[in-house]
Amino acid sequence: MRIPALRQGTHWRAFFIEQLIRLTGVSAIAFVLLILLFLIKEGTPALVEVPLSNLVGQRWYPTFGIYGLVPLILGSLLVTVGAIAISLPLGVATAVFIGEIAPEWVREILKPSIEIIAGIPSVVIGFIGIQLVSPLVRQFSGAPTGLTALTGVLLLAYMALPTIISIAEDALDAVPQSYRNAAYALSATKWQTIWRVVLPAARPGIVTAVMLGVGRAIGETMTVMMVTGNAARMPLGFDAFLRPVRTMTATIAAEMGEVARGSTHYHVLFVVGLVLFIVTFVINLAAAVAIFRRERGGGGRFLA
Repeated sequence: MRIPALRQGTHWRAFFIEQLIRLTGVSAIAFVLLILLFLIKEGTPALVEVPLSNLVGQRWYPTFGIYGLVPLILGSLLVTVGAIAISLPLGVATAVFIGEIAPEWVREILKPSIEIIAGIPSVVIGFIGIQLVSPLVRQFSGAPTGLTALTGVLLLAYMALPTIISIAEDALDAVPQSYRNAAYALSATKWQTIWRVVLPAARPGIVTAVMLGVGRAIGETMTVMMVTGNAARMPLGFDAFLRPVRTMTATIAAEMGEVARGSTHYHVLFVVGLVLFIVTFVINLAAAVAIFRRERGGGGRFLA
């Protein structure tokens, strides 16, 4: 009589755990939707009060009722794209070195060191940027100030590196050893195996690492607010990286505590947050679609 009772207890325990996991997954989606609804609720009055031509303008002067979002959006994209352009090749190359080339004792030193770097507070990195990176940028670029988009790009690239390295290295480690053995059996060199077998097989994980790095860069607030100059200007031209810019996150952080609750400026800041939410969502959606299409395509051809 005890065996059916044990089976029944196991069944209810498994049912409870399954429902708990399902509730957790649904709650994560619900929280995202609630954040979106809150942004829409608080940002809608601005869409009613401020003309669309004002919101898509090229000037941000809230004191005079000018709320052009374009310089903020372009400033965020400029520092994010620049940071990813630096951190992507460095991060993937470092992940390949740690996962495929480095000896075991080197790997045991590098992996904890990278995790420690990821834990440095952003305000500390911003302070280092003001004291060290900014003077170097001013000295070597000849710019009138070191608080420029380039300074923000360098620091954001540094902050995105641990995320890209850790997740890309995990993706490389998840590639079955049989793939490597098959490549070696076909007389492929170690580099050919890495380039034509391991990296293509780990591409979905690497894409995920890059997208998380993009999210880390575009969502950073304190560092960019400290080192980019916070000038709401159009970042156009070849010298855009050598001039101050202002990002969406820095604008929200700098101005939300000083505006009157319920004012037009207050609601416009929620529109900025809504635009940031949409940009981040589109980036992650594009990454998910790319990974899904690759998985349906069956991984492609490894060896040429």
